[in-house]
Amino acid sequence: MAVLRAILIWSAIVGVIGASLVVAAGSEYLAYRSPAYVAAGFAGVTALALLLVQPLLAARLLPGIPMQAGRRIHRWTGVALVLAIAVHVVGLWITSPPDMVDALTFTAPTAFSAFGVVAMWALIAAALLAGIRQKLRLRPQVWRLGHTMAASIVVVGSVAHAILIEGTMGTESKTLMCAAAIGAWALAVGRLKPWTGVRRGWRRQSRQ
Repeated sequence: MAVLRAILIWSAIVGVIGASLVVAAGSEYLAYRSPAYVAAGFAGVTALALLLVQPLLAARLLPGIPMQAGRRIHRWTGVALVLAIAVHVVGLWITSPPDMVDALTFTAPTAFSAFGVVAMWALIAAALLAGIRQKLRLRPQVWRLGHTMAASIVVVGSVAHAILIEGTMGTESKTLMCAAAIGAWALAVGRLKPWTGVRRGWRRQSRQ
């Protein structure tokens, strides 16, 4: 049963990601577009795919991956996610600088721009928090809660951004990918329960 479960989980993940990439490759929005736009579009799809995998790695919900290996992969996947978003933003900047200025300054008339920018800054915050964790000497419970909160904003903001925009991804594949990413995030948060350790610490302090 364990082997069958692992096969089903990995098949579902590969299927969702693979379908999204195939649909994006044949998108009419990429026809006659510049290389920068194409790169930005695929970087966005890649980032959404990584958001599906990241929480599963954090909560050790991917079968066949040992705990230590999962942590290392989670870190490198986080780096890949930051790079994918960087390519996405730079590609769109090259394609249309005025639109990107409006998005980054929250003056764009479209709601998806604001969600995308909020998700980007939350991702930067999560990455910085991970990078300077040792220097800040944060308690594990505080670190886990802060990182989870930032990651949650990344997931929710990215999903809202993807759902609202008509771009590289197809409607069905985009909806499926977003639903899978939200489901993976909910499963991970439910398993990790990052708030429990912090609440116990607050209770101890209040009794002293």
